[in-house]
Amino acid sequence: MTRVLVLNGPNLGRLGVREPEVYGHATLADLRSACEGWAAALGLEADVRQTDDESEIVAWLHEAVDTRSDVVVNPAAFTHYSYALRDAAAQVTDVGLRLVEVHISNPYAREAFRHLSVVGPVATGTVAGFGLDSYRLALSALAGA
Repeated sequence: MTRVLVLNGPNLGRLGVREPEVYGHATLADLRSACEGWAAALGLEADVRQTDDESEIVAWLHEAVDTRSDVVVNPAAFTHYSYALRDAAAQVTDVGLRLVEVHISNPYAREAFRHLSVVGPVATGTVAGFGLDSYRLALSALAGA
């Protein structure tokens, strides 16, 4: 099976309790289970991770390059300002791997500061605004489904 890293940034460990009107009631464990199931159905293996630490998510993107793994990434708040994450994401796509940026909510329908993504310009594509289904759509894109 083709391995895909599914990386989640800060505060996504609080899914289910943080702003459920925006992010829904599903937990990170629910997201992990859903991604693993969707990936398996597509012939992929999802390695789902979450961190609040910028250096850790950067290291995971380096790991993706070194292990030749495509990436689904929800950078969360790092989306808007982390040039370190942007540069690591660019390394993924620069070597010919695919990186899909995902967001549970639609950043463009929210506060103005959320309208900028420093990751989007180096991503293969972006899926946003479909709740947890944003991850399913991203995995489908990587599987070519």
